[in-house]
Amino acid sequence: MTELNTTNNEQIIYNNSLIKLTVLGGIKIEGLDRMRATLKAELPESPKPPIRHNLDLYNDTQLEKFIRKTAERLEIGTSVIAASLSELTAQLEAYRLDKLKEQELEEEAIKVLSKDEQTKALEYLKQSDLIEVTKLDLAKSGIVGEEINALILLLAMSSRKCADPLSVVCLAKSGIGKSYLMERVAACFPTEDLLENTQMTENSFYYYKREEIRGKVFLIEDLDGAAAVLYPIRELQSKKRISKTVTTKDKQGINKTVTLTVEGPVSVIGCTTKERIYEDNANRSILIYLDGSKEQDQKILEYQKQIKAGIIDKQGEKQAAEILQNTQRVLEPVKIINPYALLIELPKEIFKPRRTMGLLLNFIEAVTYYHQYQREQLVSPTTGEVFIETEPQDIEIAFTLLKETLFRKSDELSGACRSFYQALKRMKLEKFFASDIRQHSKINPRTLQRHLKELNDYNYLQIIGGNKYKTGYQYELNPTAEKIKLEHEINKQIKEILKKIEQQAKVRQKKK
Repeated sequence: MTELNTTNNEQIIYNNSLIKLTVLGGIKIEGLDRMRATLKAELPESPKPPIRHNLDLYNDTQLEKFIRKTAERLEIGTSVIAASLSELTAQLEAYRLDKLKEQELEEEAIKVLSKDEQTKALEYLKQSDLIEVTKLDLAKSGIVGEEINALILLLAMSSRKCADPLSVVCLAKSGIGKSYLMERVAACFPTEDLLENTQMTENSFYYYKREEIRGKVFLIEDLDGAAAVLYPIRELQSKKRISKTVTTKDKQGINKTVTLTVEGPVSVIGCTTKERIYEDNANRSILIYLDGSKEQDQKILEYQKQIKAGIIDKQGEKQAAEILQNTQRVLEPVKIINPYALLIELPKEIFKPRRTMGLLLNFIEAVTYYHQYQREQLVSPTTGEVFIETEPQDIEIAFTLLKETLFRKSDELSGACRSFYQALKRMKLEKFFASDIRQHSKINPRTLQRHLKELNDYNYLQIIGGNKYKTGYQYELNPTAEKIKLEHEINKQIKEILKKIEQQAKVRQKKK
């Protein structure tokens, strides 16, 4: 049998001394039900011009026409051409199957922990102060500041293997470092569990294999550039599966309908500057607001200078990330039961309690999941299923980390506008125009006008003079806008909830 020359994937050559067949442009690896190819047929050392033709080698009619045409042009027997094409097709089939196996091996190239690495990872997860240790290692991996946000991201991404994974939307103005934070936390996870794309189309989601994305983390650097895929993302978050019916042709060329189904669940981490625009997605996600303070700016500037000065230990950062990666590899899917779920209540100020409650309960579950090696494995007497239970400290950790998020979800103002309002109060301006604010703070005029309008709409500001077209409106802060200290109320309610849970835990302990 003549060997197939596949040195160049784009020019596969078959030469049996009687005829030379070249597959121009190679062949598609996918779609084993067809083998479309552009063939160049020529006689070795012959002045006759070669024949080039595009055909499906599995289509008998096309093949017969090509054989007759080649025999006529090159003046060679049809039996020689037919035998050569048959051998070429067989070798191309083998070549294609080998390539598919190579792809599968590449996809399955998942790091296997050594016994020592596995032992260290398990010891890490059994530490009593696991959350604090994790916070320190996140900082060691190169994350500057943002301790709470980094922990929320890590726990949310860890939940990818849970029944109800968490999704997070990172919010901040441009240039604050949303993508950087997401990427640095993602670097602490196994690469095989991450799916990062610069751009995706709506249909692209439906062409994954049925369970290819289950338990994965989708990283979307800019939700603005992924507007087309927001609907399937929402469906994956809510229904944990998406499906689409398309029309395709069978081997006989007859149209038929096929339903493409992709199973979740998945964790989605996205970044945006526009809180209001992505409200539907935000309702299904934990919202984190990045630190845009001058103090954080200074920390980042110092870090950047230290990198260039060679002070930062990049190898140490890599090792810290690898430790966290290994811990993720030893975490196993396990059923979690929260015996205190009935005692958990949301602050009454929350605007959309139904989805917020779901997010809070799922986040508590994520905390328990991360502490799974510190929880006793129990067996259900009815189903025989193994499970672990949420402990009061898991709930306390969840409330502590999500306190700011709960406050934001109770706040009628957007996150950016709330930050602007706090900064405005610190300026201590009694009566002011927009131009007065810009003297104290560098802010885009359009952004400033948007914030002023929102504050005026919600009665945090009062227009007391001025003109829209000449001087602009003159404002003053409304002294009655914050009679109720929302944050204080939320803290108070959280303490009451935790107290009830602690009492219930003592009762359960006595019964045991």
